Amino acid sequence: MRIVFRGTVQGVGFRPAAYRAAASAGLRGRVFNEGSAAVVETDDADAFLKAFSREAPPLASIESVDVEEGGASGFDGFSIAPSRAASGRSSIPPDTAVCADCLADMAGGRRRGYPFTTCTSCGPRFTLLTGMPYDRANTSMRGFPPCAECGREYGDPSDRRFHHQTVCCPACGPSLRLLDGGGAEIPGDPVRRFADMLSGGGIGVVKGWGGMHICCSLRSVPRLREWYGRREKPFAVMARDMDAALGYGAPDSSEAEQMLSPQRPIVLVRKLRSALTEAVSPGLDNIGLFLPYAGVQHLLFEALGDDALVMTSANPPGEPMAVDDADAMRLGADAYLLHDQPIAGRADDSVLRMFEGRTFFIRRSRGHVPFRLETPMRGCAVGLGAQENLSGAVASDGAIHPTQHIGDGDGCGAMEYLEGSVRSLLGSLGCEPQAVAVDLHPGFSNRGLARRISEESGAETVEVQHHWAHAASLMADEGMGADGEIVCLALDGNGYGPDGSSWGGEALRADLSSFDRVAHLEGIPLLGGEAAARDIRRLKLAIDLMNGEENPDFPDREADVLSKMMGKSVRSSSMGRLMDALSYALGACPARTYDGEPAMRLEPLLARGRLVPGFEAETKGGVIGTAALFARIGGEDPADAAYSIVHSVASELVGAASDMADSLGMKRIGVTGGSSYCAPLCRMISDLAAERGHGLIFHMDVPNGDGGISVGQAAVALRLIS
Repeated sequence: MRIVFRGTVQGVGFRPAAYRAAASAGLRGRVFNEGSAAVVETDDADAFLKAFSREAPPLASIESVDVEEGGASGFDGFSIAPSRAASGRSSIPPDTAVCADCLADMAGGRRRGYPFTTCTSCGPRFTLLTGMPYDRANTSMRGFPPCAECGREYGDPSDRRFHHQTVCCPACGPSLRLLDGGGAEIPGDPVRRFADMLSGGGIGVVKGWGGMHICCSLRSVPRLREWYGRREKPFAVMARDMDAALGYGAPDSSEAEQMLSPQRPIVLVRKLRSALTEAVSPGLDNIGLFLPYAGVQHLLFEALGDDALVMTSANPPGEPMAVDDADAMRLGADAYLLHDQPIAGRADDSVLRMFEGRTFFIRRSRGHVPFRLETPMRGCAVGLGAQENLSGAVASDGAIHPTQHIGDGDGCGAMEYLEGSVRSLLGSLGCEPQAVAVDLHPGFSNRGLARRISEESGAETVEVQHHWAHAASLMADEGMGADGEIVCLALDGNGYGPDGSSWGGEALRADLSSFDRVAHLEGIPLLGGEAAARDIRRLKLAIDLMNGEENPDFPDREADVLSKMMGKSVRSSSMGRLMDALSYALGACPARTYDGEPAMRLEPLLARGRLVPGFEAETKGGVIGTAALFARIGGEDPADAAYSIVHSVASELVGAASDMADSLGMKRIGVTGGSSYCAPLCRMISDLAAERGHGLIFHMDVPNGDGGISVGQAAVALRLIS
């Protein structure tokens, strides 16, 4: 009999587990990788499946098991046979943190202090895999032949590293080296010398899995900000362990569970206020915390006196995270802790926050990719995302496969990174796209890539409006298919509308074939276009001019020039721009220094504010008035003004969505878009919807923000071709 297992069944210790199961049951046969599947051939399939249910590896994710007639017979014992090539869908496993057993191995014995210690239950997979099937020759370890002792472990069924494809040790595996800022090697113990440099106030770069981190002690954050040019943007903090993390933040049980998971994402948690934490995340109530996942990080904390370090992706200006040593050296750090194992797949750290037990992915990447979202629709389609927080997605064989986080499309190298990631997925899935979906905006950088892929494959190019794609991504996240329909709030910074204006505060009815705008926020002129998103004073000036009020923030001459733009400027109905203007008007954010900062600084006000009268919004013809609310701001607590204005606007949006949902017989409405990362806003919407008798559909696996756009685009494209 032939048993075919599909899913994440390679790189997770599946074949060794199958061997042990067969041996325990006294069965004969063999197991091998075939394309991206794992195949067992044995004379007694029922006995094998019963035994294997007790031995299945914890990292495996079995999606289907097919028992077929045929296969070889007459075996002498049970063996692990060589892999076979075959086409089929991808089952590449994600990276997982070094396990406790491997950390114990690093504490003594022949792997003492060896940072590349892993086993069949842990370590890098996606970031070192160059092809399928998952064999050493298809990983970045192909240049490191195992020594005799590692070979013995590889061949011993009782060993934890039995058939571990990247088994290695100091005698045969990759090694660390420490370089100074000029590229000269620094003698001595690389980790200890690097730790001493960080303790002395230095800024370093450390190479790990999937890329590199810029790191420094928390005391050195002021210097890091000046050196890296990030005046206010929050940095992630890696703590030695959970006890250390509790000195900087207060994770609840669901947040702690995420931090301790094998995926080890950065988790936004409530900040414990101190001079150090305020320096790391100025003006915010939360802090991004995560725990070590790679061996070199554990060794670094062993050598450090500090119990936490800033760890932020090492990006040369305007480029994706560095994976090559030469690119990292351009950063101009004080020292570089590098290794000679090539990084095959770039992957930034995943970032998420929890909301009432649901996972809101801000960035889905290392540890959480590859990932497949099941869909009842068939065909092959590609989504290429929007412009910021890019990811791609490939739909094939009843599933949508997002790429890892790419970054911003206007950055140097981003399009090359996006193209490589999408083409890699197409290759591993063995599919030829029938449709390629892009954002409606005519100026986005990825439209050229869409043309190339479409011309090569003869695929149709599909334009998908930004907020329709958000709604479709939520439908896909919820498992809705071709006949699904949703009423949702699509709330974000901006998105090109069919009318040429900038949308972002929308109540929509949508399916995968069409959408309707049910209600939206009043349009605020963006004086100078995108410049108004960067200089948030212009948003307040436009609102003051709409209200016939004076604005003291600009010299008369500049104000005159800007005021003449009022009738010519693109108008924005964006919730993000409304929150930016409110943040500025209430003094929470005097100037935007990074994307999302004004709304993020507004969140602490929303969290402590209460509803006060006088800020009731009016809706006329589906347009929710917002400018007039600013004229009512007076001597009340800024937190109360912030809460009351946002609550009033949310109430009108929820009311319009609820009315539409009622007319369609729907019991729930959806919430999507980058503004839905704001927990106080989501609580408002949840309470308001409950008052109207509606539940909510929130994201869980697909990012709320633009990182999920490509999934929605792929879903719309699938519907077109299905």
